[in-house]
Formats: sequence, C-alpha cells, structure tokens
Amino acid sequence: MGGRQVLAARRLLAEALNGELPEHERVLAARSVVAELGSPDRLLELTAELASGEGDPDGCARLSYRHVLGFDKLLLIDGGPHHMLRAHLWHAGRGAVGKEDIHNHRSPLASYVVRGRLAMELYAPREGGGIEADRYRESLADESADWLLEPTGPARLHLTQVAEYAAGSTYALPAHTLHRAWCDTAEPTVTLFLETGSGRRQHTDVFTAAGPHPGSVPKVPLDVADYLAELDALAELLRSS
Repeated sequence: MGGRQVLAARRLLAEALNGELPEHERVLAARSVVAELGSPDRLLELTAELASGEGDPDGCARLSYRHVLGFDKLLLIDGGPHHMLRAHLWHAGRGAVGKEDIHNHRSPLASYVVRGRLAMELYAPREGGGIEADRYRESLADESADWLLEPTGPARLHLTQVAEYAAGSTYALPAHTLHRAWCDTAEPTVTLFLETGSGRRQHTDVFTAAGPHPGSVPKVPLDVADYLAELDALAELLRSS
C-alpha cells in the first residue's frame, strides 16, 4: 500500500486533519501540513516513490485529470472523506472552458507553491457596481463525475485582493472564499494542493464574465500508465528545479 514516504505522508495528514476541527483551525492545520510535505526534497521523494507504483496507482489515476482551468491535477494520496493531497502542474497559456472563472470549493483547502509562480484574485458578492458575471451552481454527475453547470442568474462581484505567490509560498482558504488563480510565469508551475473533507459541500459556485458555459463539461481521468508517466515527468521537473 505504500513505501516509506507514502506512509509518512499519510500519517502526517491523518494526525493533522482527521477528526472534527472548526474551519479556521482546519485551514491553519492544512496550511502547516502542505508546507511540510511541499518542501522540494520531500515532495520529490514522495513523487518518485509513487511513480514507481507505490501507493494506490489504480485508484489515484481514476481521480487524476486535465482540469478545465488549465492545469494537470494528479492525486497523490486519497484520504477518503478526510483529505485529498494532489500535485497541480500549471502550464502558462493553457486553459479551455472556465479558465477565467471565479469559484469557491467544497471544503477548506491549502496550497504550497513548489516552483514557478501563481497569481490570485479574491472576490466578494456585492449588490451594485463591481464586475457583472453569470452565476452557475456546479456539481458532479452521479455516474460520470463530469462537471454539471446549472445557470442561476446574473451576479455582481467586488475584487477584494490581488496577490502573487512565488516558490516557497503557501495560502489557505475557507470553502466559501471566491477566487481565481493562474500560472503567472512562462515556466511550468507546480503546487501541492490539500483539500480537506470536513463539512464538504455538495456544490460550488462559479462566476464567469466570459459568456455562457455548456451544461456539462467532461472530466476524463488518466489511465494508470499515463498517471505513472505524469508522476515520473513531475519528478524529473522537480529534480531540475
């Protein structure tokens, strides 16, 4: 089920995040854990171990895919309802439907920038002025896990913060925080992303000013061979950093 690095990471995640915590404490715990696991040497060892077939390659491949927001989403450790640890590989200029979308998440999250740089904007709803956007209720299809987007009407948003996160930076967000993030450099950016499971919402909110979205966006998982090849390529990228 796992080599030394996989077992150590699972133990650290379980000790920090299993059990009931108030959201603000869970956010802080997630930020601390992802910074520890995201240190380049430790993440390289974990990624190389997983690329050799340790852990759960079959299960993790089924939950790894090319995200519509422009990055590759590779599941490293599946903690079931408690947490999911992923590596995100961002490519400058990549993105299809939804690359400009403002959104929130189903549960609190934390992220560590391993290499490269991310830009981020935070938003809040407002009654008048601000940015005009179309609002969608996003959920997952029961059978295929495709993204389902149900339009819920017009909305207005207010930009509240702009930030840049260079390598070595961390950020953590409560589930309802509206934001958008993108790769802010021509070089590939790698982030370690930790999604906690406490109080997981059944849907997220998506806002776009880029025009109407289709009602369903396919989520195509990687097969095991592609998943392991992506992990091996990620390990090589980390070695060259």
